[in-house]
Amino acid sequence: MTPSSRTLVLIGGGHSHVEVLRRFARRPMAGVRIVLIGRDRHTPYSGMLPGLVAGHYSFDETHIDLAPLCRAARAEFVQDEAIGLDPAARAVLCRSGAMYRYDIVSLNIGSSPAAGLDAPREPNETDRARIHADIAVKPIGRFLGQWADLCAHACTAPAQLRIAVVGTGAGGVEMVLAMQYRLNALLATAATAIPPPAFTLFGRAPHILPQHAASAGHRFTTVLAARGITVITGEDVAGLGDGRLRRADGSIADFDAVLWVTSASAAPWLRRTSLALTPDGFIAVTRHLRSISHASVFAAGDIATMSGDQRPKSGVYAVRQGPPLADNLRRALQDRPLRPYRPQRSALALITTGERNVIATRGHWSFQARLLWHWKDRIDRRFMRRYRVD
Repeated sequence: MTPSSRTLVLIGGGHSHVEVLRRFARRPMAGVRIVLIGRDRHTPYSGMLPGLVAGHYSFDETHIDLAPLCRAARAEFVQDEAIGLDPAARAVLCRSGAMYRYDIVSLNIGSSPAAGLDAPREPNETDRARIHADIAVKPIGRFLGQWADLCAHACTAPAQLRIAVVGTGAGGVEMVLAMQYRLNALLATAATAIPPPAFTLFGRAPHILPQHAASAGHRFTTVLAARGITVITGEDVAGLGDGRLRRADGSIADFDAVLWVTSASAAPWLRRTSLALTPDGFIAVTRHLRSISHASVFAAGDIATMSGDQRPKSGVYAVRQGPPLADNLRRALQDRPLRPYRPQRSALALITTGERNVIATRGHWSFQARLLWHWKDRIDRRFMRRYRVD
């Protein structure tokens, strides 16, 4: 069956949606209009973000340009931000005031750290003139700008910087090591002698990497100690703004910068929709990646939680959801039965250590070897080549 004059709206240019675009470019659908609404034209690949922060990759090597990918898929790229969804009217509201009607809509907008402080605000001109004291790792586009400011500030700081990273999962551990590696490299070439920043890693879990093998945690504990990074676990800190943290005993710790890499939180505007959400605000979906409350709404990646089969909020799963999401969007547009998505029970995690080194972990085992970096590098570059459009 060939649909006639139907509109598919994709909200967000995340890992799942870039695969949807690639597959629709390879096999277009007659009579279907596709619109991608994305806040940024260049979407980052999370697997290479620590390497970008550490200085191993460039911006272009780690970002997918959505505009040519959309052209290849005969899709319209709208650089805007969705801030509302009316499933009854089948309409998406954007920050610019524009509204887009749809027959089928899919959300792949990722998540933000569930920081123990007010939601990150847009920096004003005064903020831009100084170091950014409170930084969230997402949205990544804003984080990279703040990270560039921090790097520049570190090279001219009159005294040793104190930097805290909140979050002892894989993301937090990778980021503190990548940040330290990059800043140490920059300061080694600075014109004046500046002491390297002092890093402290905070986490509420009793040990680092709580979702991974215990042996992986032991390996990274050794790495962090060797790098002189202070690790404080089992402590739920609260952000007070301006680089201040309230610790469990009530004391206040002051830092020049605090990076939040905590558990994922969902976009607040979703709570103003009639979509069925999980208690923590994520879109509840079936095994078909379809909303459990609205048949015209699909979701994938961090923003979606599969009922009865939750998986970690990780880019690994968002990448794997791309092909089944593309298939089911096509089927929904054709009014055909959907196919269930069956995620793998566990995923191989390749966690970097700042320099070109990787610790691999899956299930109850872990392994460390420098050759793993080259293997991961080839995997990541091959993934990015799939979405390069001449």
